[in-house]
Amino acid sequence: MYQLLSNLGNGLITPHIQPLLARLNALMGSQADSADEIRKRIRILHIAARTERPGHFETVASATIRRRRLNIAYHARSSDAVTEREVSPQRLVHYRDNWYLDGWCHLRKGLRSFSLDAIRRAEILEQHARPVAEQTLNAVLASGYGIFTGKADKRARLRFTPTQARWVAAEQWHPEQSSRFEADGSYLLEIPYSNDGELIMDILRYGPDVEVLGPAGLRRKVGKRLADASDRYR
Repeated sequence: MYQLLSNLGNGLITPHIQPLLARLNALMGSQADSADEIRKRIRILHIAARTERPGHFETVASATIRRRRLNIAYHARSSDAVTEREVSPQRLVHYRDNWYLDGWCHLRKGLRSFSLDAIRRAEILEQHARPVAEQTLNAVLASGYGIFTGKADKRARLRFTPTQARWVAAEQWHPEQSSRFEADGSYLLEIPYSNDGELIMDILRYGPDVEVLGPAGLRRKVGKRLADASDRYR
């Protein structure tokens, strides 16, 4: 049954869905319903998940586990350029239905996150991977908001309308967030961040139901994006 439910999700089963599938599996284990009937009753949707499957997953995973360096050809979507990189893989991360490699980039001489579906070629090298402490990995790659970030040095302050507050209050945007409700039902959320690109995209999802209170630079960027979007509809 679990295999059937996995197929329903096209193989894109996220960690928080797995225990739910296990419970469904137990509930339906004694049922005589056909596979077709079950498919009618359960849907697993992965909106915005990339349809291109990482073709070098096994190679990258093997190098990560064996603690060997990788030579990769990496396609940077922001510049549409392909660069040759030597990387010391540290860990694989499954984030928003996509796989990423956290690693030390010997070309850039720093920690980076690489999207596996943007790796065009991957070769395991004989050299041992450069070790990076987990505490350092978390401080550089996991302290800010989103996956493409650096060490958090700013805190975003957001105010959500009472209508959206009931939804946002049930979400965790960041492990070190702080929040509170105001007397009028508004919801104040503070989030640590460094690179604001992914944070801005998530803020824009709420349109007029969220206001950026600070920092001033983040407020200006979000305001400009909203103004640019409005200009397209005039």
